[in-house]
Amino acid sequence: MRWLLTTANKWMPVAFLLMAGIAIAQFWSQHGPNGSDMGTYFHNVAVFLHAYGWITLGLAILAWAIAFLGYFYERERSSGGKLEGRGWMMDILDRLSNRRILEEKLASEPSAIFIDAEQLAQELKSKVIGQDTVCDDMAAQIRRRLALKQRGKPVGVFMLAGPPGTGKTYLAKCLSVQLQRKLLHFDMTQFSSGGHGASQLFGSSKGYVGSDTYGKLTAGLRDAPEAVVLLDEIEKAHPDIHKNFLTAWNDGFVTEASDGKQISTTNAIFIMTTNAATDAMQALSVTYANNPDELRRSSTNVLKEAGFATEVLNRIDRIFNFKALSGLDIARVTALEIEAMIKNYELDVSTGGIDPDVLIDMMRRHDRLGKGASSRDLARSIEESISDSLIDAKQKGYTKVSLYTDGDTVIAKPEK
Repeated sequence: MRWLLTTANKWMPVAFLLMAGIAIAQFWSQHGPNGSDMGTYFHNVAVFLHAYGWITLGLAILAWAIAFLGYFYERERSSGGKLEGRGWMMDILDRLSNRRILEEKLASEPSAIFIDAEQLAQELKSKVIGQDTVCDDMAAQIRRRLALKQRGKPVGVFMLAGPPGTGKTYLAKCLSVQLQRKLLHFDMTQFSSGGHGASQLFGSSKGYVGSDTYGKLTAGLRDAPEAVVLLDEIEKAHPDIHKNFLTAWNDGFVTEASDGKQISTTNAIFIMTTNAATDAMQALSVTYANNPDELRRSSTNVLKEAGFATEVLNRIDRIFNFKALSGLDIARVTALEIEAMIKNYELDVSTGGIDPDVLIDMMRRHDRLGKGASSRDLARSIEESISDSLIDAKQKGYTKVSLYTDGDTVIAKPEK
């Protein structure tokens, strides 16, 4: 149908001229002067038109059809408003190229996205406790990078470094929720072997087992190109796995080994977490708290000494240092962990239902455990002590519980 419209547009002026000639001839034959020569000439024309009336009618209908098709095609193009400078004849892009494909490619170009960094930071800080500086910085970085229309690289490649249990993985999950992007979560401890781990992520070459299916990473990015890719505990993956991500971070694509197809990474956000060199990273975050450039340089050197390749670290856009939890932050995180754990039993915590003594006891246990303490470990110990009470409350039809201490144990008191 498109070629017919294009042809009609091309021959529209000729059709108008032909119709004009026929109309003038018909008019003159009926209403022209009666001179002898002129009258004889037009009499012959009138006889011709009368003799071949059906042919004349067919030519007129064809000419009008071409004219109307050209008119509607031109009007459709003009209403789109996408291209300027059209002439009477075919558009230059229709003649020299494929305008439809050109328009589709222009429509698929990445467009700038503007987000409210302050609102995003507030949402993250309400969930990730004790890391306000990281949340503010992360929100600002995401806002700047989403506003770039032409990138050719991922939206961001970020590393979250710090002690376990401080919210690194949780921040990545919260970010995917707030940005309404799918989360592709990879536990990098499962990819400690180079060749096998690479085939799991990027697919297997033809002739190898599994070459008929895509890798976990390439399939995920193929189906959700705007995903948040979480590489959890990246330091535990094989160094060759790290290097397999270089093209993804630097060139904007990753190659699927099974068919050689390039999967775009330009709309994805890559977030790595690491517990490597925790003590050194903590010391740097205190020493260079007000000097972000020196903090990044020093953090890069520390991670290099911890085993990360230089070319991998050079592709990281930003390193965020998480600080160890202390003070009321421990109580806040523990309270959230307890609430989430109780909800797993399809119960709720009563308003003010966690006895402060429970949280104070958790803070003391956290201090006794030292640097290796994690709020999740403390919440699990509570679950072990109150799980039977929660099950009983659920069986009796209660919907809410309160926690309080009874000696060295924590008791769940059900409420209707």
